[in-house]
Amino acid sequence: MTSLDPAIAARLKRDSDGLVPAVVQQHGTGEVLMLGWMDDEALARTLTTGRATYWSRSRQEYWVKGETSGHRQWVKEVRLDCDGDTLLLTVDQEGPACHTGDRTCFDADLLLGDG
Repeated sequence: MTSLDPAIAARLKRDSDGLVPAVVQQHGTGEVLMLGWMDDEALARTLTTGRATYWSRSRQEYWVKGETSGHRQWVKEVRLDCDGDTLLLTVDQEGPACHTGDRTCFDADLLLGDG
């Protein structure tokens, strides 16, 4: 088990499951790729290894992005928003970010705009 710096842990505002949403952007372009969920352990692993690690709410286990698919995320930057309730990861994404094979998880459903 990896320990999260207590100073960082104290700033996090977690949901009832102990999770914080993590918005993921492509380094250099700002393209929004996906949203993942992290608890203290996932964030600590991400900060320690430089590989994006998330908590899977459906599988109830940790997963390192790209570990099985090869679509890795190399973390360049991790930021905490002003309220402490959302993380922002800037990554170099290898291949598609979405499990559907799309470049981003936001490619399919345009609800408003010029798409």
